[in-house]
Amino acid sequence: MNLRSCVVALSLLLLSCAGFAAVHSATELAGQATSADAAASTAAIRELRSMGYAGLDALLARYSAEIEAFSTTANADENWKRVANAIDTVAMQKDAYTSQLYWYTDIEEARRAARAENKPILTLRLLGNLNEEFSCANSRLFRTVLYTDPKISKYLRENYILHWKSVRPAPRITIDFGDGRKIERTITGNSIHYLIDADANIIDAIPGLYSPESFLGYLMRANESYRSARMLPAEQKTLAYMKHRKSGFDRIIKDRAQAIATSGVQPAEPKAGTIAILAAPMAMSKAIIVDEYSILRVYDDFAKYEPVLDLDDWTKLGKAFAPNNSLSTNSVSLIKRQNLKAGLSDDEFKGMLDRLETFVSIDTTRNEFLFHGKLYEWLNQKPKADLEELNARVYDQIFKTPNSDKWLGLYSTDVYTALDGNGIVK
Repeated sequence: MNLRSCVVALSLLLLSCAGFAAVHSATELAGQATSADAAASTAAIRELRSMGYAGLDALLARYSAEIEAFSTTANADENWKRVANAIDTVAMQKDAYTSQLYWYTDIEEARRAARAENKPILTLRLLGNLNEEFSCANSRLFRTVLYTDPKISKYLRENYILHWKSVRPAPRITIDFGDGRKIERTITGNSIHYLIDADANIIDAIPGLYSPESFLGYLMRANESYRSARMLPAEQKTLAYMKHRKSGFDRIIKDRAQAIATSGVQPAEPKAGTIAILAAPMAMSKAIIVDEYSILRVYDDFAKYEPVLDLDDWTKLGKAFAPNNSLSTNSVSLIKRQNLKAGLSDDEFKGMLDRLETFVSIDTTRNEFLFHGKLYEWLNQKPKADLEELNARVYDQIFKTPNSDKWLGLYSTDVYTALDGNGIVK
């Protein structure tokens, strides 16, 4: 056989193998993904990730028995650790065995997928990484309270392309009690979801933690706006998204007024004046122009009351504004598995769960009263805002953790600690 014949034969063999691999690779790779051979498992996981949901679903199907066993016993033996690592690495989200969601970490890949599938993008900004235990508190609660909820998970899988990006590492602290006991925590950090289209036009921005019902409502309304505007010319699409935000703003104002009346809380303006988030109000020269765009501009100054509202006030407002804060059975099961090592009694677990649901209600209310309307204001003042510029402003003015502060507000030069180096290790 001459060289040319050998080359042709080899090419045909490779094409045949490629065709076979295309049919069988997902199942085969799922089996290899938990191999004790690190090189083999790493290669298999990499290939599965490149397949998107097909790769993730292959793992979920292959290890359904292991997932069921862990969900029942919470026994994290070495085999389960390999299974969980494979699923989380392919999905790029911790505890993906229960959320079953696939996340892009490259925004350009997410945008290409959004164009191909005609879907909007949910892009999360967080401290730390979504596929690691110690991401910021907001994102950890998203994983347990939101993404694990079957209704939310199903809706996201069917209607959105998912993406996350780390803003900066999440600061961690270890408390050593000196007797062998230690507690490790993250100590600051907030997260925000942006709902955008494939051209990076911002439809909505959801700051912080929301109840599952409220979060799903925003996902659905933003998707409806996206569907309605998808085929419109650029300027009309911009206006459609402005209308979406104006509608959301009006709904917040109406529901807030009703909650205040129902709760009996009487917000009072502090004597010290307003706070930084009220900076840069709508320019009056724009406001006096009577056209559709100016009508859609929004402005809200409720944040001026925030300094005088205490926890009791927010609890009352939360009960009136966000009473439907119950977590799904799936979420409760995950939370219970996470707390088995803590040895909580049934009463203690119920107390913790009740407190969590109250916290979710308060957080939903504060985010709507103080921040969501402000985001609508910013976006309708500058409807073609750059996402990264907006996110920097959010972390600076809303979350109070600007990039300029490398210590995230946890260190101050004017505080004396009586420690060498003022407590700074490096």
